[in-house]
Amino acid sequence: MSAFTPEAPPSADEARAALVALRREVAKAVVGQDETVTGLVVALLCRGHVLMEGVPGVAKTLLVRTLSAALSLDHKRVQFTPDLMPGDVTGSLVYDQHTAKFEFLKGPVFTNLLLADEINRTPPKTQASLLEAMEERQVTVEGSPVALPDPFMVAATQNPVEYEGTYPLPEAQLDRFLLKVTVPLPERAAEVEMLGRHAAGFDPGDLAAAGVVPVAGAAELRTAREAVQRVRIAPEVLGYIVDLCRATRHSPSLQLGASPRGATALLRTSRAWAWLSGRDYVIPDDVKALAKGTLRHRIALRPEAELEGATTDGILDGVLASVPVPR
Repeated sequence: MSAFTPEAPPSADEARAALVALRREVAKAVVGQDETVTGLVVALLCRGHVLMEGVPGVAKTLLVRTLSAALSLDHKRVQFTPDLMPGDVTGSLVYDQHTAKFEFLKGPVFTNLLLADEINRTPPKTQASLLEAMEERQVTVEGSPVALPDPFMVAATQNPVEYEGTYPLPEAQLDRFLLKVTVPLPERAAEVEMLGRHAAGFDPGDLAAAGVVPVAGAAELRTAREAVQRVRIAPEVLGYIVDLCRATRHSPSLQLGASPRGATALLRTSRAWAWLSGRDYVIPDDVKALAKGTLRHRIALRPEAELEGATTDGILDGVLASVPVPR
């Protein structure tokens, strides 16, 4: 596929074809992470944010860089550390001696794709500085709002196994993430292919040399978002979403079930997945496909269930198996 031309407004079908092509384009640099790419695209279609969880070295940073290159969008990366201040993320006022006035110096949050690396390594005050940006898509400076670019998405990462020196994300901030995507270790064949690419001279810092080209952009995203809003959903499927979320609230293994915001999020992600799949209506399988990614960070295990080895994904598998599917 040739590089897109932003001057030509794309049709809905052209936008879908371009976004589906992202998988192939990202695969030129990142091997075996199709599900993670899908989650990021779904979040972009829903104007949402993604929390990526995976051990170091599974190409989370490279994935976001490659996605931004394939979408022709600006991206910035912030390494979250214990001494990071809110102004280091959102920006700060700087005194200009020439004008004798304070000027706002924009922080890295003013971008299209913000990679918040190891977000759980910074104190809650700095974590909270992202809340307004994620929810309101603006930063308040001296009482006045400054709008962020559109599109805007936060892709945050955290390490699932290292807890020393970390600050767990509060429930209020976890709920701001549309999806929580687990980035797995690659299968053996994918890892062999990855090493083969490095042996042949692949340089993660030079995506152009790997053949990554823009296949979509802001125009395609705008068209796609409008099309997703037109995806129909039957009352029976709406009821199915509600029943799934209500079932998590009554699970004996959970101390916190999915809230109505979680149900709304599942509606949004299901519509985006249905549209990407080529349909203008949602089916129960769309809901099932996105249920774990949308809800796993919105529920909390009871301590005794955690000691017995239960996991949020396992609980959600049980909920999906127990709630009747509409026909």
